[in-house]
Amino acid sequence: MKKFEYKTLPIPTTGWMKYKQDFEALTVQLNELGKQGWEVTLSMPNMYTSENYTKNIILLKREITR
Repeated sequence: MKKFEYKTLPIPTTGWMKYKQDFEALTVQLNELGKQGWEVTLSMPNMYTSENYTKNIILLKREITR
């Protein structure tokens, strides 16, 4: 049976009050994580964080090969 590990990645933001999504920074992050074997499985908009504000979150997974 395959086993996986999971990682959450907040979409980086920029600008005043951090409302503008920074897709250039996101592309760099996703390409780096892809080289490490991570695969995007889901994008979740407006998830509440421990800081009591919302962020768009990407869920990634990769197979555990150990």
